[in-house]
Amino acid sequence: MQPNVEGEDRALTILLNGLDDMEVVCSDFQQQQLTLYLHLLVKWNRAYNLTSAKNATDITRLHLLDSLSISPFVNGERIIDVGTGAGLPGIPLAIMNPDKYFFLLDSNGKKTRFLFNVRLKLGLKNCFEIHERVENYKPEKGFDMVLTRAFSPLSSMLLHCDHLLSDGGLFCAMKGRLSTLETHLIPSGYKIIKSEQLIVPTVVGDRYLIKIAKESSSFGA
Repeated sequence: MQPNVEGEDRALTILLNGLDDMEVVCSDFQQQQLTLYLHLLVKWNRAYNLTSAKNATDITRLHLLDSLSISPFVNGERIIDVGTGAGLPGIPLAIMNPDKYFFLLDSNGKKTRFLFNVRLKLGLKNCFEIHERVENYKPEKGFDMVLTRAFSPLSSMLLHCDHLLSDGGLFCAMKGRLSTLETHLIPSGYKIIKSEQLIVPTVVGDRYLIKIAKESSSFGA
C-alpha cells in the first residue's frame, strides 16, 4: 500500500472516531464526500500550499474535525464563510448540512480555483465559491450567519463584515479563549450573545464559537 493511501486510511479512522466523540451524525455518502475532500486537499496542498498542515492525519485532526465541531450550531439558510482559504470550515459544513447554502469567500485566486474543483468533484449543489476581498463583495441579499475561522480579531471582523449580515443574523467567530482586551475592543452597537465551548477531541487547547449580534436586531442564539 502506498504511504499516502496508508495516511488517508489512518486519517479516516481519526475522522470517524472524532465524529463519534463529538456526536456528529455522518451518513455513508457524507463520509465518502469528506474522504474525497481530504484526498483533494492533500493532493492540491503540495502545489498550492493551502494549509500549514501537510499530511492527511494532521489536516483531519487540526482542520476537518475542528470545522465539523460547529455543525450543530449552524443556523439559518444562507451562510457565508469569510476568509475560507481551502474551504474550512465551509466545505465540511456544506457536506453535513445539505439543506443550507454556503458561500465561500476568499481573495486568493489559487484557493478559489481549488474550491471550484472541490465543488465539482463532490457534486455539492449548496456551495458557491467567491473570489473577492470581503470589503469589495456586495451581495444582493444578506446572510443569516457570517462565519469566520482564524480570520482576525473580533473588532476587525465586525468592521469588514458588517455589510454582509441580514437583519436578525449572527456573526459567528471560531476562536480560542477570548481575552478581556479583545472583548473590550468590540465596537459599540454589537453584543456577544453567546460563547459556545466546542469539543474537538483532536485539538489541544480551548475552542469556542463566539456569537455576536447587532444590538438593534432581533436575534436568536
